[in-house]
Amino acid sequence: MQPVKLKSKHRSFCFSVKGHVKMLRLALTVTSMTFFILAQAPEPYIVITGFEVTVIFFFIILYMLRLDRVIDCLFWPLLDIINSLVTAVFMIVISVLALMPETTTFTVLGGMFGLLAAVCCIADGALIYRKLLFNPSGPYQKTAVHDKLVL
Repeated sequence: MQPVKLKSKHRSFCFSVKGHVKMLRLALTVTSMTFFILAQAPEPYIVITGFEVTVIFFFIILYMLRLDRVIDCLFWPLLDIINSLVTAVFMIVISVLALMPETTTFTVLGGMFGLLAAVCCIADGALIYRKLLFNPSGPYQKTAVHDKLVL
């Protein structure tokens, strides 16, 4: 019995490049938040990273359950790109602030993981933007424009 090979459009979100980047982004942000908690860093560091963990987890659940196709009143790729850019800015600011003064080792580690998470945010936004450029009609269109019959 041969294993069933899924087509690329039927492949799960968890096995896609976008899914791997988003999972890595979640892991790095959780690690950064954990180091900030252990270092007893200022509360904005912990609150911002905790909020970002919640939002990233929301998008992962959204894509895993394919709710982006069910709830089609919002343009989810645009929201995901905006989230990636805003998260990158916040994580860069928090990480630079955590690295600037003489702080504990855990705060420095939290800042370093925050910078890595910011790089993953930029990569995530670039992947989604590239997908939008290659498929400008959106994933919801059934047929391509060049497949229509002209009478």
